[in-house]
Amino acid sequence: MAKTMDWFLEKYGESHQNTTNKIIHWFCVPAIMFSLFGLFYSIPFLMEKTLFANWAAVFFAITLLYYLRLSIPMFIGFIPIGLAMLFGLDSIYHAVGNSSSMLAYISLGIFVVAWIIQFIGHKIEGAKPSFLEDVQFLMIGPAWLLHFIYKKVGISY
Repeated sequence: MAKTMDWFLEKYGESHQNTTNKIIHWFCVPAIMFSLFGLFYSIPFLMEKTLFANWAAVFFAITLLYYLRLSIPMFIGFIPIGLAMLFGLDSIYHAVGNSSSMLAYISLGIFVVAWIIQFIGHKIEGAKPSFLEDVQFLMIGPAWLLHFIYKKVGISY
């Protein structure tokens, strides 16, 4: 059976019922996504880094293909989100003097703190994180948040 976006969102939601855990996810999932992009951006690239010439941009393109396979509306929704993250990372990279190592330290700090808070949220929830069951749920967390926005404005996914 092929897993659909609806299946992933429903399954992900099962371990995200507690209000506190949900609020934590609204802050930490984007922070983790941003910091992960930042860690990819920090890896030396084949040419001089630019907004679209870096490993974060490559990872973003691969991520978009994953969402395209599951849901065209999710794919479209993640285009501005990913572009905003790339722009933010590019700005930080230039603000720290084009220092990949400084961007990596900042990204790693955000990554570690956000994951610690996420695990606290799951401790409060009393349920293990979904990605321990299936690693694909790491990609579903951001879509789970976006689906709430879509529901609010009446976009089906």
